Amino acid sequence: MAATRRLAAILAADVAGYSRLMGADEEGTLERLKAHRRQLIDPKIAEHHGRIVKTISDGLLAEFPSVVDAVRCAAEVQRGMLDREPDMPDERCIRWRIGINLGDVIVEGDDIFGDGVNVAARLEALAEPGGICVSGVVHDQIRDKLPYQFADRGDQSVKNIARPVRVYALGLEDQSASREGIAARRYRVTGIATGLAAVVALVIAVGAWWLWPATKPAPMPALTAATSIAQPLMAPRLSIVVLPFANLSSDPDQQYFADGITEDVTTDLSRIANSFVISRNTAFTYRDNGSKPSRSAASWAYVMCSREASGGRAAKCASTLS
Repeated sequence: MAATRRLAAILAADVAGYSRLMGADEEGTLERLKAHRRQLIDPKIAEHHGRIVKTISDGLLAEFPSVVDAVRCAAEVQRGMLDREPDMPDERCIRWRIGINLGDVIVEGDDIFGDGVNVAARLEALAEPGGICVSGVVHDQIRDKLPYQFADRGDQSVKNIARPVRVYALGLEDQSASREGIAARRYRVTGIATGLAAVVALVIAVGAWWLWPATKPAPMPALTAATSIAQPLMAPRLSIVVLPFANLSSDPDQQYFADGITEDVTTDLSRIANSFVISRNTAFTYRDNGSKPSRSAASWAYVMCSREASGGRAAKCASTLS
C-alpha cells in the first residue's frame, strides 16, 4: 500500500515517573493504568473524534482531524485525572504528560510518521506531570477558539528536530491547580455555603418574627346596653420610650451630656419603620422626680412593650411600670 500524507493534530501522552511507580507496585500500577485508559482516556479520545494510533508501554499516540478537538480532549483528560484516585498519596498517583502538535504526517496503514509526530513526542517530554505542552502552530490555531490560557515558554531546541520549536504550556495550576487546591476550594465553597445558610436562616427568623400576626386583645364582655367600654388601642409592632439617662458625676453641669445621649437614642429609634417612639419631652418628665411611668401613662405610651411581648417578657415589661 502506497504511503499517503495528510494534515493531522497529533497527541502524544505518557505517564510521568512510570518506572518508579512500577517499582513500588507493579501489578497495582498496571491495573490502575488500565482503568484510567478504559474509563477516561480512551472514551475522551473517541468523544472528540480522535483515534488511538498505537500504545507503547505507558504511552500512547493519537491523531485528530481537528486541533481544537485534540486540545479540548487533552484538557478534559487532565482535569478528569484530578478527580481520580482521591485517596492515593501524591507520590503514587498516576499523572499524564501530554504534547500536541499540528503537522503534515505520512500515513502507512494505521500508523503515522514524520516530523509532526516527533515534535508531539518532544513536547510531551517537556510537559509537567498533569500538564500539556503545545507547539506554536497549535497555539495560533486555538487561541481564539478555546478558553485555556497557555504560558509562553519561548523557542526551545528539542532532540532530533532541526529548528527550534515554540512551546506553550498549560499546567495543573491553570486548570485546577492540584488535589490540594481542589480540596481547598471545596472547603471554601462549603464554608461559604454554610455562611449563606446561616444568613438565610437569620433572615427567615427575623422575617417570621416581623410578619407574625399580632395577638388580638380579648373582647371585653358586654355589660349593659347603656354601658360601653372602649377597646384598648393595639400597640404598634415596636413601641418604645427612652427614659432619661442619669448624670452619675458630681458635676451638675455635665447633665447636658446625659440629655444629649437620650435625645440621640430617641432620634435614631424613631427612624425604624413601623415603630412608635415617645417624644423626648414626655420622657424628660421622669428625669427629675425619679419615678417610674405610671400604669395610666403606659396604657397610651406602651412603655418598653411591643405587641410580641408575652409570658415572662410581658410580666417583665409590666414590672417596669409598677
